Amino acid sequence: MSQNDNEKITEEVVEEVATDAEENKSEETSEPTLEAVVEELKTALANKEAEVEQMKNDYMRAYADAENMKKRLQKEADTAKKYRFQQAGLALLPILDNMSMALKVQSENQELMNYVKGFEMIYAQLEQVIQSEGIKEVEALNKPFDHNTMQALLTEAKEGVEAGIVIEVLQKGYMLKDRILRPALVKVSE
Repeated sequence: MSQNDNEKITEEVVEEVATDAEENKSEETSEPTLEAVVEELKTALANKEAEVEQMKNDYMRAYADAENMKKRLQKEADTAKKYRFQQAGLALLPILDNMSMALKVQSENQELMNYVKGFEMIYAQLEQVIQSEGIKEVEALNKPFDHNTMQALLTEAKEGVEAGIVIEVLQKGYMLKDRILRPALVKVSE
């Protein structure tokens, strides 16, 4: 606390005590002693100093709360920005799946093959868009089953393959950055 602040508080306390003393004079006929006035001033000053200290504590608490809120809101904004494409990605994945199934059809018809090439180009472009937004395919085929990124729908005993290995991917799974967007639906060896 600066010297000027102490002087201001002291002046306020002296004025307050002087006003109280004048009021008390009219009520009492005897004048207060100098020691009583000094003691009253010391008490009033101590009260004001305690009040100032309380105000400082309140200010520091409010400042800390504001800083914590600022950090929390920044973290929430960063998370929202990081996963902003999640809903759009979920909406696009079935389209990607359907296009992939359509491209598996083989035909001898040349006119149909031109359409297939067009679909292949659209499929590649769609894959590029979702990859640029941070969506990547979960690699599952011939990998050990991972319950965090895969969902086992079937099990099958297969000769020459150890237990717990994915032997077929029924539906591709996808990750959005570090979050699972859709688990891979797989068949696992027994």
